[in-house]
Amino acid sequence: MTGVDGVHTTTCPLDCPDTCSLAVEVVDGRITTVDAAPGNPLTAGFICQKVKHHARRVYAPERVLTPLVRTGPKGAGEFQAASWDEALDLVVARMRDAIDRSGPASIVPYLYSSSAPALQTVLPDRFFGRLRASYVLDTICAATHAAAYEWMFDAMPSADPFDVEHAGLVLVWGANPAIANTHFPPLVRRAQDRGAKLVVVDPRRTGFARSADVHLAVRPGTDVALALAVARELFAADLVERSAVEPLVDDLDAYLAAAEEWTLDRAAEVCGVTPAAIAALAADLARVHPVFVRVGWGVERNRNGGSACAAVFALPVLAGGLGRLGGGVMASLSGSAPLSVQVRDPAVPPDAPRRRRLNMNEIGRFLTDPATDPPVRVLFVIGANPAVMAPNQTLVLEGLARDDLFTVVHEQVLTDTARFADVVLPATTHFEADDLSDSYGSFTLQPVRAVIDRVGESVTNNELAAMLAVRFGFDPASYDADPAHYVPASVADDGDAWTHRVIHEPGTQVQLRDTFPTTPSGKVRLTGFPGLGVPRYRPLDSQFPLTLISPATAKTINSMFAEFDPPEAVLRVHPDDAETRAIVDGALVRVWNDRAELSVRAVLDDTLRPGVVAMPKGLWRRDVPGGLTVNAFAPDDLSDLAGGATFNDARVDITPAG
Repeated sequence: MTGVDGVHTTTCPLDCPDTCSLAVEVVDGRITTVDAAPGNPLTAGFICQKVKHHARRVYAPERVLTPLVRTGPKGAGEFQAASWDEALDLVVARMRDAIDRSGPASIVPYLYSSSAPALQTVLPDRFFGRLRASYVLDTICAATHAAAYEWMFDAMPSADPFDVEHAGLVLVWGANPAIANTHFPPLVRRAQDRGAKLVVVDPRRTGFARSADVHLAVRPGTDVALALAVARELFAADLVERSAVEPLVDDLDAYLAAAEEWTLDRAAEVCGVTPAAIAALAADLARVHPVFVRVGWGVERNRNGGSACAAVFALPVLAGGLGRLGGGVMASLSGSAPLSVQVRDPAVPPDAPRRRRLNMNEIGRFLTDPATDPPVRVLFVIGANPAVMAPNQTLVLEGLARDDLFTVVHEQVLTDTARFADVVLPATTHFEADDLSDSYGSFTLQPVRAVIDRVGESVTNNELAAMLAVRFGFDPASYDADPAHYVPASVADDGDAWTHRVIHEPGTQVQLRDTFPTTPSGKVRLTGFPGLGVPRYRPLDSQFPLTLISPATAKTINSMFAEFDPPEAVLRVHPDDAETRAIVDGALVRVWNDRAELSVRAVLDDTLRPGVVAMPKGLWRRDVPGGLTVNAFAPDDLSDLAGGATFNDARVDITPAG
């Protein structure tokens, strides 16, 4: 029962690997505190500060309480309240007009919903599939990482994070788990207490990197060269026996041929890591077993992202570090929960023509390019904030400002994207509806419980899709918005679907001991990556000398929570780069490239490697002078595998402002 005073147990489904169990106190029908609850063994004990203050978002001044219809210029955030019938009648009329003029592909659903519970994407996907609207590829995060892992290992599960406690060597590459996976570092510390060696590869000396035995400050975008050089060294220095590795992998010779050019000296020159450090990493991988590798999503955020992920995934296999407790490649555990929901509307034949594909990272292009055919006439945004989170921000904003584009946003608060909408529809938070939450960071499936009554007139994603389906005359039986309708078919046992469950006990899913690649040969595939072949390094030619990265902070999850607790809108600069440009700490600096320009305060920071500057992701436009965020500098070029984003290929220069 919702809205009852007391302490209620539920689950956090936000875009984070941890998927914490929550204890939510409700007083007078309102959330007063959010804290950790028993349940998920990974997360019992503490939760992040962001979610501790989640009630501020639930009751935020920006909370959308009713449907809103635009009255002012796009981007101004000027609306008047409307009834649900008025808003949906307008939305459906504009959708029907778009179909009549340009066909259903002129309707573009930009659906991300990374922070939605597990079942809240079912009906939106079903509705837009039945409509035959364009399909927007979900590529802005993790697509490249996942494609590399799946090609190499197929359906072999990711390593269990609990197994890291038994590792001899822990290699964390392109991740800052102290910020974005806060329950993993304590497990690593336990491994260190047992004698494990920790190596961190990251262009920044983060707090987590400072706790490592070795920190390699690689240049962004060169991870693949570093990993290939380590692979070459394993065999060139006779650190491993080919006869032990060949039964585990396909195409070892082709892979090593691709690595052959990456001598220690050449890799050191490209990566900014010394030859001795590269050789030492190879020696550690070969001699200190078992090896546990945690590969973060920072590795994929560049033109070489697929190659980099693949080359790093390969290292513990090539070094012989898997096959016993404590060894593993930890990627994403998405898909490990026994969920199998039929998304396709039964009225759509299995052989229906494929819908038009658009890449999420190219939203600025397909909204503004006159050659887009058919043109985008209706943009429907659910669970996303592309105005600040998509690359090439200035082009995205230009597209969102189009007078002839009808934009609908289903959202909890009035985000930067919602301010450009013609219609804003109020969305529930996860405290207001029952659902399930599967984890991409642990082997768990947990219930999400409604602990308060709906705030305002908010509805779930599924309820919105069901209302639209009814107005289009689709069979209501295919659009039952009650999540319980899907649970009997989606949970693979006969138990109570609404209880916490551990899918696999720790120590039972050891890779190459209990679980194995499900590739055609049963071996790890090292080559043949679609459109890529073998991992390779592509240099980036730019007239701008500094690499601009946009790391996550402890303040936000993507852009969530920045409405009340934004990260500091500053540019972090290494003292050497500041000195050569006569920039002092705290001074206003001009940052620019061929896409954008803004002025922000500089903070000198020697935890960055020289040549790299950093500005946090997740800021709202109002918190940055000039209304542009860090993604204004990021290219909308695509990575080498699965069309992923290339945020870390942003190149800029800086000078004192004024």
